[in-house]
Amino acid sequence: MDASQRIVTSRVIAVLAVCGLLMGAVLARAASQPVYDEHADARQDIAAAIARASKTGRNVVLIFGANWCPDCHSLDAQMHKPELAGLISRDFVVVDIDVGRFDKNLDVGEKYGVPIRKGIPAIAVLDPRGKLLYAQSQGQFANARAMPYRDFAAFFEKWKPKR
Repeated sequence: MDASQRIVTSRVIAVLAVCGLLMGAVLARAASQPVYDEHADARQDIAAAIARASKTGRNVVLIFGANWCPDCHSLDAQMHKPELAGLISRDFVVVDIDVGRFDKNLDVGEKYGVPIRKGIPAIAVLDPRGKLLYAQSQGQFANARAMPYRDFAAFFEKWKPKR
């Protein structure tokens, strides 16, 4: 390796290190702000969401995750981007369900056909009456940090109520 290649290599390594530090800082900040209420009653929250959805014609989105999970924070951040937040608030009632360290609400995931152990965040979509429309089966959102925005937007566009 000649001198110019070593310089380029060292600059690439420096840039990657800075990117890694920035990403770590972003994820640490996100992880410090809880998304999931660790004391919530998931069954009660789902029942309330279905009651609201039945009055408004919106679908219900169940999001299984945990506050320690960076991918869960990434999904939440994508859902709060202005472009997507409007569609979500208009067409969905969202229920965030804490799974702890894979030791809470696993039976709720099973009830809705979501194998939480395949990865979180995990999602199910219900119609306004509570009928299951979609259940994530293979950990599709478990790598939310690496997913492009358009994948999130396409998902919510696909599962919005048909009016």
